[in-house]
Amino acid sequence: MHLAYSAIDLITTGQPRTNDTQQFHTNHELMLRYRAYEAACNKFSSEIEAIQEYIPGWTPKFSY
Repeated sequence: MHLAYSAIDLITTGQPRTNDTQQFHTNHELMLRYRAYEAACNKFSSEIEAIQEYIPGWTPKFSY
């Protein structure tokens, strides 16, 4: 049954299912990237505010 489910999932998503460990590492890395982004925004908040004077609503892009 698991083989059939995996094959169906591969067909519907185009990618094999990740196991729990891989998913954990992916989520952990994404959280680390977000925290680094947040720390950088806090560190450069005065520069961000200066940019927002000329471009209202501008925020640094978060890339994942």
